[in-house]
Amino acid sequence: MINITINGKDTEEIKRIGILVSGKTKNKWEKFVESTKLTTISNLIRKSVNFYIDSQDKIAYIENFSKLSHDLKEPLTSIKGFSQLILENYSEKMDSKILNFMHKIYAQSVFLENKINEFLTGMEPESSQYDILIVEDDTSTSLVLTDFLEIKGYSSLGVTTGNRAIEELNRSIPKLVLLDIMLPDISGYDICKKMKDDENLKNVPVYYITAIPEAEVSKKIAETGANGFILKPFDFSDFDMLFNLLN
Repeated sequence: MINITINGKDTEEIKRIGILVSGKTKNKWEKFVESTKLTTISNLIRKSVNFYIDSQDKIAYIENFSKLSHDLKEPLTSIKGFSQLILENYSEKMDSKILNFMHKIYAQSVFLENKINEFLTGMEPESSQYDILIVEDDTSTSLVLTDFLEIKGYSSLGVTTGNRAIEELNRSIPKLVLLDIMLPDISGYDICKKMKDDENLKNVPVYYITAIPEAEVSKKIAETGANGFILKPFDFSDFDMLFNLLN
């Protein structure tokens, strides 16, 4: 908790940073600060960021890159915004020592924000070239397809969510997309529509791989612009027609 005294009185609007978080989170912070002897917010932020940076080599795979960015920046946003509000609205009323302290907190939050951005930029996967993007939330199905395509001489990349598929399509353009319809976040139908509305992606063939009844999928082909579909459980011979698209 940070108490700010202005003209000898506590100001309720800026009394403590704990007002910006839930009671459960505040209790966790207080216990952590007590056990680690971190006496200032800036020390807590710096230690947290350093932990992420030092752990970089231990992160083998990041399924959702945006989640990492959220987890790093969310608490920093509150601290940066809170200190900025104090400086903008109460600078003239503050004791010089308190004012200097608030300037330091704000400056350190900006510094750490820049460091986090540098860190995340360095971790962002580079574009890679491959033939087929497999969007399938069932990892065993994705692995079977990856092995089968490799035997046939084609490289592939498998992702398990719609958001990851969109991120990947923004980085590189495959020759073919095999797309599950029922994904945990975005419908395969919506992903296909986005692709067909995009000048860079509209000519990429999209084939649904799904367990949805054939009659239902057939109705969506014209609406979404997909090139076709393969029903689960599939035979590997079902994919023979696709190899002509890759040559």
